[in-house]
Amino acid sequence: MRREEFRSLTEKGPVLLDGGTGSCLRSMGMPAGVCTEKWVYEHPETIRRLQQEYADAGSQIIYAPTFGANRLSLENMGLAEQAEEYNRALAAETLKNIGNRAFVAGDLSTTGKPMEPYGPATYDGLLEIYKEQIRYLAEAGVDLLAAETLLSLDEALVICDAAREVCELPLMISFSCEGDGNLYFGGTVADAAAALEAMGVDAVGVNCSVGPDQLEAVIRQLRGVVSIPVLAKPNAGMPVITDTGEAVYSMGAEEFARHLLHLRDCGASLIGGCCGTTPEYIRNIKKSL
Repeated sequence: MRREEFRSLTEKGPVLLDGGTGSCLRSMGMPAGVCTEKWVYEHPETIRRLQQEYADAGSQIIYAPTFGANRLSLENMGLAEQAEEYNRALAAETLKNIGNRAFVAGDLSTTGKPMEPYGPATYDGLLEIYKEQIRYLAEAGVDLLAAETLLSLDEALVICDAAREVCELPLMISFSCEGDGNLYFGGTVADAAAALEAMGVDAVGVNCSVGPDQLEAVIRQLRGVVSIPVLAKPNAGMPVITDTGEAVYSMGAEEFARHLLHLRDCGASLIGGCCGTTPEYIRNIKKSL
């Protein structure tokens, strides 16, 4: 997908993303504490079923399950040398699962390591890590890139630089933030969005962390500071942790859809769900649209 095609897609009306992946996989048999990418790689039939259900529900962009497949995150699980295999295979599998029914986004996320002077990560080190992952995803044939659940502007800027060094695919970036728009490693999502638009990012927004009922002010603020598309992919409300360690989310599919349409009215043009949402949630948004 060319960047002009992405812009044209968003100008035609709200673009429907997919919903949660990790939370759905847990309900489909993935144990707690395992490397998601390794488990999905070893259980292709499960991710095939989930992705095809998202396509059936109306998702126009579906994220490949490569969220934590950067070398640094995989290193924490003793799997650093599998970075190339996981990224190429999981992206190719998603493309095969979806066919021409939706676009496929190569998914990236935080390494969890703050950059200097707040932590051990360096710009040059992270740049090489993200360039490697993006190269594998681009060569596998993904239509665009989605960097999500980021915690700071610094890592978003590194991803932006890495993407532009490797390819010309459209790049969406979304942050995990608090209900007031503050980022967890400092700064605000509005300031970050303005900086990223200046860097040439194709869409910016928020995902995870909170429910859609807490994001109205954040989405309005984002719409007021950027001219590029705004993305909203919140959780299904706030989770309650059960005695067995399971996260149970508070918002049902119909209520979630009502709030998502309100976020669309506030200025979000790319909408979907994160933790706790399922194909049923996406189906309800599509029906409401």
